[in-house]
Amino acid sequence: MNSSGLEEINKVFFIGIGGIGMSALARYLKSQGKVVSGYDKTSTKLTKKLESEGIEILYTDDHAKYPSDIDLVIYTPAIPSSHKGLYWYKEQGFKVIKRSEALGLISENKKCIAVAGTHGKTSTSALITQVLSSSEIAFSSFIGGLMLPNGINYVNRGSEWVVVEADEYDRSFLKLNPDIAILMSMDADHLDIYGDHKSMLGGYWAFIEKIRSGGTLIFKHDLEVLFPDNWKERLKAKKVSHVSFGLENGMAYSSDIQVKDGRFEFSFNWERIKIDQISSSMPGRHNIENSTAAIITGLKLGMAAEDIKKAIGTFKGIFRRFERLFEDEDLVYIDDYAHHPRELDAAISAAKELFPGKKITGIFQPHLYTRTRDFAQEFATALNRLDSIILCPIYPAREEPIPGVTSKIITRCLTNDQVWNLKESEVVNFLKDHKTDVIMTLGAGDIDLLREPIVSWLVSRKNLKR
Repeated sequence: MNSSGLEEINKVFFIGIGGIGMSALARYLKSQGKVVSGYDKTSTKLTKKLESEGIEILYTDDHAKYPSDIDLVIYTPAIPSSHKGLYWYKEQGFKVIKRSEALGLISENKKCIAVAGTHGKTSTSALITQVLSSSEIAFSSFIGGLMLPNGINYVNRGSEWVVVEADEYDRSFLKLNPDIAILMSMDADHLDIYGDHKSMLGGYWAFIEKIRSGGTLIFKHDLEVLFPDNWKERLKAKKVSHVSFGLENGMAYSSDIQVKDGRFEFSFNWERIKIDQISSSMPGRHNIENSTAAIITGLKLGMAAEDIKKAIGTFKGIFRRFERLFEDEDLVYIDDYAHHPRELDAAISAAKELFPGKKITGIFQPHLYTRTRDFAQEFATALNRLDSIILCPIYPAREEPIPGVTSKIITRCLTNDQVWNLKESEVVNFLKDHKTDVIMTLGAGDIDLLREPIVSWLVSRKNLKR
């Protein structure tokens, strides 16, 4: 099926439509005049929003209730292959493709900016979206998170360029042919797919080699040691240019980092371009790296430095990316999506830099049995930097349990003596008797269900003090 085939498609059914990436695709296809419907396991705020936008959603895996007058089925790899509806559509000979294939079809006849990396994809693609929104550039953007304050994950400002996240899971990013590829990180992850880190690095280089002739690779400078020895020659042969970046290091770099009034401030330098006193509400040095990549992208597309600076300064953040949900004179509550050891370390580092000397309590829900098994020690190393730690049961997502793999394998690696293993339902009552200055919920599963009860308790606590 080629892109013209996608244009000829009229009715599309999504399996797993409530996912962030899937819902963005659904919104795009609906904006193109397609009849869009889908399935998801449970009703959420996002599925209700999609329904309010005219998209019909089923909450059953009984395929007898699924529409049969469908031209195309799109599914997410998060859906198990044993799903009855997915199996039925395949058995009946319907055209069935993964989300990554759909993104590849949408982007193949447009200029494409693809953001790759074990972590940093969503924040960087959202920052690029924010930057490009301050220009006259015609673009659409598919974001793997909800941009604040409006909770949007799909932006449509034209069709010349498209901004996408290049997902390494299941080698999905090999469906893309970007003009600008941005590489944020290549830490070991998804070893259930790749087997080992070396194979995963091979997957990333295969993605880099899909950059179109005349395109650009923008990469974090310390990743160069993981590239093949002849990487420069290989890029040059394809007429692909490159820009390395970092904090204090790289061809383009950010420096003069300081915290001012609860915001991070920094300067940007690249060749003869210098942008001073850029202010960001996104905390942490990792987010300055994300902003640096977004600034380079804007400059590559011909934007003025002052417009880019203003765009970064007015960015409101992303749902569940160091999202500050409550703050008074006694206590701050932050919710973050961190589910890889590096992300966990980055979130905790940002909190320690923003709130020096404050006692920080982290509530962490590990995501996936395989990831917990593979990185138990690395998780413990990151969590040990907290003053106190609450570990919740593993969120399985697409996986079946692995014998002997529970949150307690992380507990056994911890050296911190302030550790509790609790169910999510026990957390709020525990916090009521726990002395702390900063509370953080951390994880990619359903730990966000604690957001509302924790905020409700903190608000009532504040009202009682009046």
